[in-house]
Amino acid sequence: MSIIHLPSHPDTVRWGTLPARGDRPAAAINAGDTLRIDTLSHEGLLEEQGKDPLGFFQAQGVAAPDILADAAAIAAESDHPHGSGPHVINGPVEVRGAKPGDWLAIDILRLSPRVDYGIISNRHGKGVLPSMPEAGRRTVSIFARRMRVHGKDVGVMRKTGPDAIDAYHTYLAGGAPASLPEPDDPDTVAFPLRPFLGIIGVTPDTGEHLSTVPPGDFGGNLDINLMVEGTRLYLPVFVDGAGLYAGDPHFAQGDGEVALTALEASLEADLRVEVIAGPDFTRRFGVLQGPLLETPDYLVTTGRALRLDDALEHCVEESLRLLVDGCGFDRAHAYAYLSAAADFDISEAVDIQRGVHAAIRRADIGR
Repeated sequence: MSIIHLPSHPDTVRWGTLPARGDRPAAAINAGDTLRIDTLSHEGLLEEQGKDPLGFFQAQGVAAPDILADAAAIAAESDHPHGSGPHVINGPVEVRGAKPGDWLAIDILRLSPRVDYGIISNRHGKGVLPSMPEAGRRTVSIFARRMRVHGKDVGVMRKTGPDAIDAYHTYLAGGAPASLPEPDDPDTVAFPLRPFLGIIGVTPDTGEHLSTVPPGDFGGNLDINLMVEGTRLYLPVFVDGAGLYAGDPHFAQGDGEVALTALEASLEADLRVEVIAGPDFTRRFGVLQGPLLETPDYLVTTGRALRLDDALEHCVEESLRLLVDGCGFDRAHAYAYLSAAADFDISEAVDIQRGVHAAIRRADIGR
């Protein structure tokens, strides 16, 4: 088996839109290969942040050598269509032999920080609270740094003060860079990091280049913070070769992602990909419509809809299909078990399609 490296380069990424049926692949892999991706956060690259990652992050106190060269190249050279999503995604990647009706099994082997900093943004009233940002602001971006404290990786951010965009404009006007937040400062807060990729998906069966923002049965912007190292993600295949892509790297995210983004920061990701024939997947898990996660402890079903209530209903139905078709329950007993023993959590509430996921203990159902 091989390791195939997919860098972030204007020729290997899309900015803001998903691949479409018939797009030329950026790379090709065989089943069993490992795909190594230099994923790139969009924060610090966006137009409202100056489209100047070198200046933007220097203004936050980051040294120039610690700012990614590919971030500057993407900001300067890649097309970002008006009205598209913010995310930079790597791909599409052809998985040789994958065909519609199959499923991909994607093992998340390794997620390593490429930088020691990231950004949390609230923009255009698109978080849970339409009244935010306050005071007529269109965007507020909060800088945070990654540090090792008491043997654990944490994110450190300030509780008050100018945001990163204000710091950038001050810097452009000749002001000094901001000082980096320190964990022993009483004006800072530190929180645990759990890196994951917000976007892993396959190409939908359409000739249209859809926005990266809403997720779908094809995966995409799922923003499920359980997609950490050691998790397997199953996705249905819709086009020949699957057209796999990934991006939207995070250092940390709370369920709901209420402000619009979480701590967005670039990661190097190793993903191993297998192809499962549709009938084999169905025999094991039932007739599912969309993404399924498998962690060491849980099977995690997913639901998506424009309304959160409908997303919850979708997730419950997917969970029932899993238990009835794949685990030998009848529908009444499956419904009762889910109510007594499964946790239904909000994946995110801000990406047009609201997301809910259910954690079902594998030990309970013999998986």
